[in-house]
Amino acid sequence: MRRPSSPHVLALVTPALADANNGNWQTARRWAGFLRAHVRVLLMQHWEAGDEGIMVALHARRSAPSIAAWRQQHPTRPLVVVLTGTDLYRDIAEDAAAKQSLELADRLVVLNELGARALPEAQRGKAVVCLQSCRRWRTRTRPPSPLRVLMVGHLREEKSPRTYFEAVRQLAHRTDMVFEHIGGGLDPVLAEEARALALAQPCYRWLGALPHALTRERIADAHVLVHPSRMEGGAHVVIEAIQSGTPVLASAIDGNLGLLGSDYPATFAWDDARALADWLLRARDDATMLPALREHLSRRADCFEPAHERQTLLTLVRSLS
Repeated sequence: MRRPSSPHVLALVTPALADANNGNWQTARRWAGFLRAHVRVLLMQHWEAGDEGIMVALHARRSAPSIAAWRQQHPTRPLVVVLTGTDLYRDIAEDAAAKQSLELADRLVVLNELGARALPEAQRGKAVVCLQSCRRWRTRTRPPSPLRVLMVGHLREEKSPRTYFEAVRQLAHRTDMVFEHIGGGLDPVLAEEARALALAQPCYRWLGALPHALTRERIADAHVLVHPSRMEGGAHVVIEAIQSGTPVLASAIDGNLGLLGSDYPATFAWDDARALADWLLRARDDATMLPALREHLSRRADCFEPAHERQTLLTLVRSLS
């Protein structure tokens, strides 16, 4: 006899677990913490024919087998699919499994305020915006010189590290700037380029992958965070910068503007190293620029409070229960 379903048990599927140290894992860990006071959460990399009452799956393409298996076994039970940057801005246009995940889902969660406009028009009614969060830190007093510039992002094409590399080369003559880069060498070619740049330009340091707590400290200590990605669903490092009072220079893509605000001024094309270098020169030489950016971002900070994300998530789950 088939046992009854468990309406108060939630399957939270993430393609990345703790050892990945990436955004998917940080989201899954945080959401499990938010939900465990209200439902029993089973955190897993692959769903294997359980009898949970609801599934929340991160990543339309990479979690597609779990999504399809859930819908086949539980055709009427709620299914939430959380869309990453590669989902929204690449895979749902060209990958059959990702497209099917959209069709099967009851709700589609996007992690930036502009994310829904990347969905097919027929699927936009399913969209729910859930901005991620982190604890706000008091803005630190930074020594005025040198300007400490930080990029946080694993070395892979989606993060556009070559734009940062080239900006470093263009500004290497400035002894009043230092450049740091946190992120694992996922792409061996890009990792070799980072090592070569560090040898050629002492102002640049590639720190590799660091623990999350130490990365947050580095973000808080930086004068400015550079985020040149070509695609993002809603980068947590940008949120951590906002909540640390660290100004951001970011590529002008929806995944960034959907966090920073559509009117955020300090943006550049993701592949335009010259424009990034010009922004960094202004940050160094114009004493009014970084305080103005910090003030702009402070008006966004409430959107990224944990209580706001928790309530959005709980409202979503309860609406499907």
